[in-house]
This record gives sequence, C-alpha cells and structure tokens, in this order.
Amino acid sequence: MTPTRRQFLAASAALAVPPGLAAGIDPVKRPGDKPDLKLSLAAYSFRQALDLKKPTMTLFEFIDLAAGLPLDAVELTSYYWAEQTDAYAEKLRDHAAKKKLAVSGVPVGNNFCLRDDEKRKAEVQRVKDWTARAAKAGAKTVRVFAGNLEKGDTLADAQRRVVAALEECCPVAEKLGVVLAMENHGGITDTPEHLLDLVKPVKSPALGVNIDTGNFRTADPYADIAKIAPYGVVAQVKTEVSPGGKKQDADLARVVKILKDANFHGYVALEYEAAEDPKVAVPRHVKELRKLIG
Repeated sequence: MTPTRRQFLAASAALAVPPGLAAGIDPVKRPGDKPDLKLSLAAYSFRQALDLKKPTMTLFEFIDLAAGLPLDAVELTSYYWAEQTDAYAEKLRDHAAKKKLAVSGVPVGNNFCLRDDEKRKAEVQRVKDWTARAAKAGAKTVRVFAGNLEKGDTLADAQRRVVAALEECCPVAEKLGVVLAMENHGGITDTPEHLLDLVKPVKSPALGVNIDTGNFRTADPYADIAKIAPYGVVAQVKTEVSPGGKKQDADLARVVKILKDANFHGYVALEYEAAEDPKVAVPRHVKELRKLIG
C-alpha cells in the first residue's frame, strides 16, 4: 500500500531528516534529544567476492555473514544485485528479515553532471528505477552521486543540472517512502560547501546527505565531516581517512563522536576499503564500532 504524505513525513521524522533541510535553511534540532546510531555493513566491503563478473559470494551469503556479527542492518549495494527485479528485491528483504537484519540502504552509481540531455535523462531514470527496487527491498535510503565536471563545463552549470535531476527524482522517493542521500564522493562534492550547494536548494523531505567519512581529501577531513553531519540521513564509515590526500588510519572514536555531537539519527554502515582481507578485518571493525556506538 502506498503511504500517504502524512505517513511518509512521520517516517521521515523517524529517520531524522532534519526539518527545514529541504527549504535551504540551516538544519534544526533532530527528533529526540539523544543521538540514535544503528550499525550496518556495506556489501561494498566484500566487492571482490561479490563482483558479478566472477562472484564467489552472493548477496544472500553476504547477509548470512552479516548475521553472525553484532549488526542491526545490511547495506545492499546495487552493483552486486544478480537480478534487477521486484521479485529479487523482495527475496533480499525477506532473507534479511529472516536473519533479523534491516536493509539500511541501496547505494546507486550515477552521474547527474552529464551535459548530454539524453544521457543525463537515462541517469535520472536509473535512480528512479533503483529507488523503486530499494523500496521493494525495504531499504530506508538510496545513496546517490552528483558526478564529475566534464571538460569545458562550469561548476555553476553542472550544479544546476544536478539540482534539477534531484528535483525530478525526489517525488518518486517521497511517494515510495525512501530518502535519497547525496554522498560527498569527490567531483563536484569535493568540499562540504559544494555538497550542500546541491542539497539545500532541493525542496523535498526525501533528500539528505550520505556522510562518507573517508572521501574528503581536504586538510582536515574530520572538520569537514562535522560540517555535513547535521544534514546526514545515513553514514558510511571508512577505516581510513586522507587528509591532504595522504591515507592514514581513521580515528573511529572521533568519527563516532562527530556523529553523536550532531545528534545523528540513522544507520552507520561500515564500508571497508583497506588492504587487509575483509573476512578478517570487517568483524574486528564491526565490533569496535558496536562498542563505540553503544
């Protein structure tokens, strides 16, 4: 049954989409006085095993692995769906539920910066289609990208196209009760200011920020994470940061504190990208995050 607008807004509040976010004003106090962090695991952490070209693990097996860890949810990256059907989405949802795990989100790869109208239209349709699949899978969020500046383009023109694309996708997300989450993924979201230039103008309760803690290459990534944290509806925590482009181990306690200080409400997904075997490293980092989150 399609939720009414009132039901959707109530659900959005539960996911802590900051009231006023879509109106282009500073975010206000989130629902509840205490942060509410729930722990998820991104399928991308096992990207080599899940690679559809030569898979050694299915998403169902990934869910089974996650069920053995102290997690609340799984993040089912769209790149590893063996089928792009409603039936497959529902099977994933049901399998996760059987393992007592929610589906925190479905990350999607897209590029809204494209100047070619037809190519950009296809990217918009891709996000709409994946939003519908994510809803079938019971996902709370759909991670989206802005994209990269094409040669000869201007930042202002690219930003206008991205905002327009988001404005086209958000009504679909609203209707389905899903929140789109724009990630700080480099390109034209390389700084907090550039990211928020895309999010703030969009007048929809179905848009927020996907806080990726490892993607800023700025002098002080922690300070920049703190700038976007008040807008966050979901977070992907990496075990490394790159201040000035130089990779180093992340201070996970500091990252979690930033989220808590922002009164974050939502899912925090470990997205492991470091060199150690994920089957060894992921359980260790999940346990650390579980302890930090409380």
